[in-house]
Amino acid sequence: MTDTQTAQAAAPQSAYKGPQRVFSGMQPTNGLHLGNYLGALVKFVAMQDRFEALYCVVDLHAMTADHDVSTVTANTRDVAAAYIAAGVDPKRSTIFVQSSVPAHTELAWILNCTARMGWLNRMTQFKEKAGKDKENASVGLYAYPSLMAADILVYRATHVPVGEDQKQHLELARDIAQKFNNDFAPQIAKLGFSETFFPLTEPLISGPATRVMSLRDGTKKMSKSDASDYSRINLTDSPDDIAQKVRKARTDPEPFPESETALQKRPEAENLVGIYAALADKTPTDVLKEFGGAQFSRF
Repeated sequence: MTDTQTAQAAAPQSAYKGPQRVFSGMQPTNGLHLGNYLGALVKFVAMQDRFEALYCVVDLHAMTADHDVSTVTANTRDVAAAYIAAGVDPKRSTIFVQSSVPAHTELAWILNCTARMGWLNRMTQFKEKAGKDKENASVGLYAYPSLMAADILVYRATHVPVGEDQKQHLELARDIAQKFNNDFAPQIAKLGFSETFFPLTEPLISGPATRVMSLRDGTKKMSKSDASDYSRINLTDSPDDIAQKVRKARTDPEPFPESETALQKRPEAENLVGIYAALADKTPTDVLKEFGGAQFSRF
């Protein structure tokens, strides 16, 4: 059994007796896009009715990649405005900036000393972002998941609404929390806390568009950093801009698929079906029944 498996098996989530609390955040790099909206923002809005909710603009995470320092303040305000525009209510949820709370970085160091190199080595996002030049990647990019764990655990958050691409990082946060609980159980008990000090945070991943892909390449995630603006639908795009981008979205020469089995090997079609289903509040099966066999132009 690996260290990770041992940590997961040691104590169940039910041992945590603290309040149910939701936390999540987005980086202030460039503008937010449809993937951010469907993958997380709509969940932010829904969760504030069920939990104590904290939503952060994670400006410290923006430092892990190339960015224009002069635009971070304006971008941070834009992200906070997008939260509110999407329906996050400041009277029901806490909206704040990560760097304004020093406890995030303080706990990140402690969790860096709790996490294990083998766990971080398995993080696929680092491999994707660092590429072949990983020796020149920053330590911050490598340790990004530890800071993310600190963001969550500093508030002892029990639930995090995220896109499918962040699931692995949430699993790591659970492993770190479990190891911390195990390693420091005696000290935690002396302080009068439950032996399960940190909860094993649950990722909330739901809906037909949990991972929105590029409109130009269905095998790549929709990204703020993609050189082509036609690869994404920005939240600030006009209706005409959105319509043009959808019309120009990459498809394939085959007719519109009629079944989910036929959809699986057609990434561009699968992406468009997922986006449409999410925005129209339908299932992918409903969309396939409606348009199956038709030309993509009709869809």
